[in-house]
Amino acid sequence: MTAPWFYLALLTEIIASGGFVVHLVSQKPWVFKVSLRVLSVGFAGHTIYLIYLYGSLSPVPGVDFRAAFSLFAWSILCAYLLFQARLRITALAGFAAPMAAVLMLLSAAMPQVETAVIPDLKGIWLALHIAATFMGNGLFAIAFLAGIMYLLQERYIKKKEFGAFFNRLPSLDSLDLLGRYAVIYGFPFFTVGMITGSVYAWYALGSYWNWDPKEVWSLITWLLYAALLHERLAVGWRGRRAAIMAIACFALVMFTFIGVGMWFGGYHSFDPTVPVI
Repeated sequence: MTAPWFYLALLTEIIASGGFVVHLVSQKPWVFKVSLRVLSVGFAGHTIYLIYLYGSLSPVPGVDFRAAFSLFAWSILCAYLLFQARLRITALAGFAAPMAAVLMLLSAAMPQVETAVIPDLKGIWLALHIAATFMGNGLFAIAFLAGIMYLLQERYIKKKEFGAFFNRLPSLDSLDLLGRYAVIYGFPFFTVGMITGSVYAWYALGSYWNWDPKEVWSLITWLLYAALLHERLAVGWRGRRAAIMAIACFALVMFTFIGVGMWFGGYHSFDPTVPVI
């Protein structure tokens, strides 16, 4: 039942990504408008797919690689669409949509597996934990992309390479503002994900903290983003330093998401032979 919605999302998000890249090169407004409509259709189908996946219990979204890559892609697109509605940074689509499309392709390449989940624990805490964590990661991905674009734009300005690509990217101030907002909004979501995960662990294992590898690396990630947020809000970090730290923090997000999930074991492992608590 879920397969048609998944492939609708996959196809439309790939098509939209191509359109946004064409827009980034051509700067034709109609290309962006059509691509945004196609992406909106794909995002709607993607949302329906995840709702069905959660309701089916096989598996809960986010507990195997196929579902997790798909949920990560959805969260990036959700964050992008929210920022597009508020800030109207059209060039962001040429980076965010392809990133989500790559994650969907990775999801499609993964085998469909049945993951053991205790049905009694498939309740509000698990749902909040997964939803908040991935939404935080999606917003952090936007901060990462803003950092990448900032460094590219800064390079062109410093080298006085005022070519076509320079004109296609937003101003440094706009990119810095985008990165700032993405971290400000992403950090509370990630924090809620950490807290609800601890509550869920208490119900499942009788302890809020169990030194699971992903718990440890998630805490390290949280501390680094807390430091970035502090530097931005209290110290006044802007520009290059903030962009570089946002990129470094997101590299840790991806390591925690993929590397720890694959190689470090524990009950957060994406190994299908390990039951999810």
